[in-house]
This record gives sequence, C-alpha cells and structure tokens, in this order.
Amino acid sequence: MTNIELPAGKKVYFASDNHLGAPTMEESRVRELKFIRWLDTIKSDAGVIFLMGDLFDFWFEYKTVIPKGFTRTLGKLAELSDAGISIHYFVGNHDLWMNGYFEEELNIPVYHKPQQYSINGTSFFIGHGDGLGPDDKGFKRMKKIFTNPVAKWFFRWLHPDIGVRLAKHLSVSNKLISGDDDAKFLGEDKEWLVLYAKRKLETQHYDHFIFGHRHLALEIELKENSKYTNLGDWIGYYTYAEFDGQQLSLKEFS
Repeated sequence: MTNIELPAGKKVYFASDNHLGAPTMEESRVRELKFIRWLDTIKSDAGVIFLMGDLFDFWFEYKTVIPKGFTRTLGKLAELSDAGISIHYFVGNHDLWMNGYFEEELNIPVYHKPQQYSINGTSFFIGHGDGLGPDDKGFKRMKKIFTNPVAKWFFRWLHPDIGVRLAKHLSVSNKLISGDDDAKFLGEDKEWLVLYAKRKLETQHYDHFIFGHRHLALEIELKENSKYTNLGDWIGYYTYAEFDGQQLSLKEFS
C-alpha cells in the first residue's frame, strides 16, 4: 500500500470518464474546455490528482506517434505536473494502450491495475473498474482481445490514419462512450463493482473504494466505515470526488 501524506491545506481530487474525442472532436471540445476550467479551479489546493481512466475515447501509442488532438488537456496536465502537483493515471477500457508517453512527457505514472493507498491514514482501493467483479463479461472478453500482444502488434502495423479512424468508429458505434445502459442504477445487489468491493472487504478493510467506468455518480455504504464511490463522468454529470484529508465528498462542477 502506497502511503501519501497531504501537506496542510492540500486536497486529493478524483475524476474519470471524459471520453474526449467522442462522438466527434468538435462536440467533445466543449467538454474538454470545461474539464480544463475545473483543473484550473483546483490547482491552487490540489496535492494529488487521480485521473481514473477513459480520459480519451480512444488512445493508442505507436512507437513515435500519438493520436492527434487533446493539446489543451495534455498541456494543462503538463503545467500542473511541472508545478509539483502529483498526478496519477489509471487506464480505462478506452485508453488502455498507453506505453510510456505520460510517464516520459508529463511525469505522470500510469497504472493498468487497481492500486491501494493510505492517504493521511485513510485507506483507499482505487481503479477504473472495468472487468472487475462477477459481471462485466463483455468488457472482460474485449480486454483479453485488446491486450493480446499479437493483436496489438497487428494493429500497430496499420497506418495511424487507418487505425485511429477504425478504432474511433468502432468505439462510438458500439456505444462504448457509454450511454444510457451505463447510467442506470442496477440495484446494490446487482452492481458488480459493489459486489467486488464487498468481496474485497472479506479479506481486508478499506475506508473507500473509488471507481469510474460506470458513468454513474454513486455513493454506497458497504459497511461501517467503508464506502463505495463511483465518480460518474464528464459527459453528462461533470462529477468528481474531493478528499480533504478527512472526508470524501462527491461533487458536481458547473
């Protein structure tokens, strides 16, 4: 478990599921500018920022090429990182093909699996959330294919103009921007990330479980002193979580 001690007056922020680039670059620009305004708003008291995946609707790092666009977002993240704000990135099911660019260019560590943290003595289990729990079978199958080294090798040999266009088409046409289905509460007994968190609690206590992926802003008490929080998204909710060193709050940016 990684230990983080917040300096006095500093906070931790969590955000997820921007899906920049979907359904088109032009339409997502409005959401991108709003996200950047939020980053500007929090930069004065942010000690740590956790970006919990699917920042982009599609991202693939070729050896010397990254997808066109997102200059404002990448520039803002570079600015905050250079200012000494610790930023951590968890890949989602849309941007899982990260391979060093964030680490090398932005000094932002990238995680492909959930991680455990102790922040000011409060324990956190956090990750994007895809493929966890007893359900989510479609994403589990998809992830096996997309993370297969042979599949990635073949895709890498496509010219970026072809590969990126094809991937964006498949992403949007398969509603993987996440739509109404991901924004419906299934009931606590059917929410697979809730079930996953409860199973983890059988072997170890965590004060907070924080996930994205579901595009649904949720706070659920799992048991005494343990809470599940889903961050919602930056498509329709514009929600994020804030931890002030003692309390975790789910908030909306307007």
